Amino acid sequence: MSAWFSYVVFTVVVVLASTALFFFTLTRGALLMRGATGQLTHDAAHVYPIYSNMRLIRLVDWQPIISAILLFQYSRLVSIITHGLQHADLQGKQVLITSCAFGNVIPRVVEASIKSGASKVLIADIIQNELDHAQSKLDDYAGQIVYTQDNAVAMQQPDASVQANVMFFLLHELPHHLKVEALKEAMRVLAPGGKLYLGEFHRPRPWLLRALSWTYFKVFEPYGLALWNTHDPVLQLQAMPGVSCERHTAFFGNFQVIVATKAAA
Repeated sequence: MSAWFSYVVFTVVVVLASTALFFFTLTRGALLMRGATGQLTHDAAHVYPIYSNMRLIRLVDWQPIISAILLFQYSRLVSIITHGLQHADLQGKQVLITSCAFGNVIPRVVEASIKSGASKVLIADIIQNELDHAQSKLDDYAGQIVYTQDNAVAMQQPDASVQANVMFFLLHELPHHLKVEALKEAMRVLAPGGKLYLGEFHRPRPWLLRALSWTYFKVFEPYGLALWNTHDPVLQLQAMPGVSCERHTAFFGNFQVIVATKAAA
């Protein structure tokens, strides 16, 4: 029994270590390599290979994996967003999804938007492979979706052109100065009375979970910790004229969905 238990423990450790090394190589490791070779100057330099290489996208974008990364809170967070969309007046209006995300958030957001009367859903991402991958999930809505290669920090969309904007776990991957620009753009494209639905990490309340989250960010997501303090999205959004916010937290405060409303004209 002792030998069997040791073998199981060893196997688990190897699997966890290999998984951690895999994700580190394709996240912070890639940023460190780009920085060392002077490749952090173009618009998509902050995008991890795991979000740009089609083979890696298909390998990782598996719902159980994505749910596990978000400590099995994924469905709950998406439900907060879709509930808001289902109760919004979207009749004949446009909905924007700013940046693609893994899992089923995009199909669920599209479905909720169309059922609420949206005439069109725009899906924007700086990486064409992400758009192509998202399109493969949305065959049932082909005639109601527009895919556009666009930068979240300098969007091509006109002012006040969409009634709802969904941004799901993008901010924590952006360099700090781009976080501010992405939020400004997200609100600029909203029509008066429109809402931004922002899913993100948040500072956990229990000290143990906070320590584990801090370690996770330090190792894998170097831009994420700023969301706890200096770049709290609620503080940044409420500093904008005419913007009010509601914050919904989940799993002891480890995750959040912010609903930011642009004042009606």
